[in-house]
Amino acid sequence: MNSKQVHKYVQRFLEATQCSIIEKSPAHFIVKLSPAADRELTNRPFYWSFVDRTDSEPETMTYLFVTDKEKYEEIMAAPAPVPTQASSAVDAALNRSFGFVNNNLASGARTPREDLYFGSRKLEQLFGAAKSSGSYVNLFQDPERRSSTPFQSTPYTAWLGVNMRVEFACDRKREEIHSYGVSLATGMVVENFYDRLKNLKLTPRLPSNVHLTRNGLSFTKALGIIETSLERKLKGYDYNWAVDAAARLEEELDRIRHYYDPLVKHAADDETKAKVEEQFNQRQTEIKWQYEPRVTASAINCGIFHLEGIE
Repeated sequence: MNSKQVHKYVQRFLEATQCSIIEKSPAHFIVKLSPAADRELTNRPFYWSFVDRTDSEPETMTYLFVTDKEKYEEIMAAPAPVPTQASSAVDAALNRSFGFVNNNLASGARTPREDLYFGSRKLEQLFGAAKSSGSYVNLFQDPERRSSTPFQSTPYTAWLGVNMRVEFACDRKREEIHSYGVSLATGMVVENFYDRLKNLKLTPRLPSNVHLTRNGLSFTKALGIIETSLERKLKGYDYNWAVDAAARLEEELDRIRHYYDPLVKHAADDETKAKVEEQFNQRQTEIKWQYEPRVTASAINCGIFHLEGIE
């Protein structure tokens, strides 16, 4: 991720968690965290335990998030614009929004600063918070056209959408992402379901003049359909890489066997022999874990998506 992508991601996170953005520029944010974001990012379990016990009003932290350090330092080093008599409050607000930090911050007020870049600790915290909070969603398609009469209702079908990660691993590793959707009304399964969703406007609220069709499948049954579809797809893959990995595994096992067999055979005493055998077995386990070919599938996130029509 470059600095622009980090900046865009941070802004989406702050907006999604309903944080109050006090000031921003293309290189930074000054933000007062929402209670939900403060719980995730500030590591203050004792404070939040006190708030929960006493049912008191929480005081969340304010942060300076810098998403482009070089650009932010240039903004800080640049002289502040001199206001003229004709300047308006709107002009001042626009200047502030493009990086002219207030005097309190510039003079070293106690606002924690975090430089956010790919690999930074705080950005990893944002990723973790987004993953834990966004692992499941319940969304409705926002119709492009509203019904002209309040007596006309549009049917919506519930879909179970799941993004699956498939990992092909040995001493090398490759990953694939597969997105599946299953209609809970009919059981129809669709691949590349995310491509369908990204072209739709989705909302967490049920739109007006909409009714939901009855589900014919349980979530467990729908998930079973997805697993069967993915398994069928994976069976058609070429697994020569696994054959090659198994051959490399045998070569490595033979190599360490040739090394340890003489040590075991010529051990000075039983205690030494037991230690060598333990080391040999541990080394075999490590090599098998490294070279043994395996395919694993896991769900990244999922959601119920209520889409227009009956399918």
